Amino acid sequence: MCGIYGSIDLREPGRPPRELLDRMSRSLVHRGPDDSGAYFGRGVALGMRRLSIIDLSTGHQPLCNEDETVWVVLNGEIYNFQQLRDRLQRAGHHFKTNSDTEVIVHLYEEDGLDFVKSLRGMFGLALWDTKRARCVIARDRLGKKPLYVWRGPDRILFASEVKAILQDDAVPRRMNRSALPSYLALGYVPAPQTLFEGIDKLLPAGILVVEKGQVTETEYWDVRFDQVEDHPESYWVEQVREKFLESVKIRLVSDVPLGAFLSGGIDSSAVVAAMANLTGRAVKTYSIGFAGKDKFYNELPYAEMIAKRYSTDHHEIIVRPDVVELLPRLLWHLDEPIADSAFVTTYLVSKLARESVTVILSGVGGDELFGGYRRYLGDNLMRYYGKLPESMRKRLLPALFSRLPQDRNSSWKNLFRYANGFVRSAVLPPAERYMSYVTVFSADMQNSLLTDAFDQNCLATLQKYFSRVSKADTLHQNIYVDLKTSLPDDLLLLTDKASMAASIECRAPFMDHELVELSSRIPSNLKVRGMQMKYLLKKAFAPWLPDQILHRSKRGFGAPVGSWLRDQLDPLLSETLSPERIRLRGLFNPVAVEKLVADHRAELADHTDHLLALICLELWCQIYLDKPVRVAESENCALPAT
Repeated sequence: MCGIYGSIDLREPGRPPRELLDRMSRSLVHRGPDDSGAYFGRGVALGMRRLSIIDLSTGHQPLCNEDETVWVVLNGEIYNFQQLRDRLQRAGHHFKTNSDTEVIVHLYEEDGLDFVKSLRGMFGLALWDTKRARCVIARDRLGKKPLYVWRGPDRILFASEVKAILQDDAVPRRMNRSALPSYLALGYVPAPQTLFEGIDKLLPAGILVVEKGQVTETEYWDVRFDQVEDHPESYWVEQVREKFLESVKIRLVSDVPLGAFLSGGIDSSAVVAAMANLTGRAVKTYSIGFAGKDKFYNELPYAEMIAKRYSTDHHEIIVRPDVVELLPRLLWHLDEPIADSAFVTTYLVSKLARESVTVILSGVGGDELFGGYRRYLGDNLMRYYGKLPESMRKRLLPALFSRLPQDRNSSWKNLFRYANGFVRSAVLPPAERYMSYVTVFSADMQNSLLTDAFDQNCLATLQKYFSRVSKADTLHQNIYVDLKTSLPDDLLLLTDKASMAASIECRAPFMDHELVELSSRIPSNLKVRGMQMKYLLKKAFAPWLPDQILHRSKRGFGAPVGSWLRDQLDPLLSETLSPERIRLRGLFNPVAVEKLVADHRAELADHTDHLLALICLELWCQIYLDKPVRVAESENCALPAT
């Protein structure tokens, strides 16, 4: 696990300035506190920060081939590197390390630009071919590792994090106003855009090639959902269990201690169960909980149930509202504002785990693959809802649910919140209905909120992905769009940034592309059966997990921010979203923001996501736009300038 960065000249090849590469390196020290390295060629520079995981003694990067004509830096892990190494040695290649990174240079020599298609893992990489004067930048299929690109008139800068690119004074520090509606609508900015003007994210499965001043960008992989296979349920249960075990097994390769996040949900519990079954040793597990009136979010009893069942070496922490003090640090690490409180909990549990391990396994991705979100129930609910009288569907129920109190800290109020969202979206086409489920600020809310008119093209972005899977059923269309947007640009991004902020590597077995391809062939009615989500996954994991885990109500991996904003975090709310500050920023109507705050405080509506999105945006503006970003000088000391 590392952070990579570099510079490529587009016109007259020169020697990139070493002082710039040094600053880029220091800004990423948290991603690789163990080692650093750089390669300088004519018109190109590649650099890396290393968190040593495999081949601790000789895995220093950049690495090259035998005659030093191909160089590479890698952020991530290649899980099938041993098989690739065997194949390449049989082809006559010689290796000087035991690193997974070295297979890339020889694989490129054999397969050219198709080398990425043989890699099974998570990665952001950059490769320099001196003979062709060609630089190749590539990202893993599902976007587990981030990679940012700035294209200037004379050169390209790339890095695992935006803050490294911003070390160059030629890069403007301006908000990408065209991406603001997407951020407000989704709580994140979908790739390729970011909220920084001129800085893009390389798409998942993206490969960017710069050769003799010419730049091309393509996608080398996609997943199909229109080739569902008809097999007995027992066949799919066995296939899923076998592939999941394989996915966990290849992620246990490490020369340093590893453990697992354990939330007490199905996905993380299955990861722990698989690790215990595969290793026969006590797994180190790490959980996070809440006390007092925040117990609605507390999952520690369920995590303890799994910890006892598998005799794990279990560690826990209780989260309190004073974590607000972490927000500036965490937003600095995130690079981009994300309206998802999971970045707080992910960082805290990563920090806890880093005290005893360097690699952690996570259950992220199971919901997207196997139908674990309530929004996936939409089609099945519509079959019943459509039988109600029209007057009840169009007038009575929408009016009723809009008047009921809504809040995530109460089972009933949370149910009212979901019901209100469903009845308001029931009449919409599939793409618009999906959009209504995932929307933070609706188009109407944005119109009342924003001081300037913006082209709200977020639905068009999602519609692009819906059109790719138009032949699939509605559930698989929704899953595909999640895999292309919210998963890489929200969940996987915050997982990477929050874990790397604690200098720990996070691996996600559910995000193995072979498991994703397998899941795409499974019929929808085995993923969501009636009102039961994750039907097949529960069948597959039933031998490992107790019924209390398999059939309990779903909880997210976030924090009770909504209740905190009404209580302990009210001063933060008042400060960051004060009318004076809103006017000074000039983006939003202060009256509209004041109403959101007042309605949330009075529990007339649950505006947790809205307020968190605005708070994170304001703090991000202060950190990245209002002040220069200070380079980190030592491990985990990275903070915005004050």
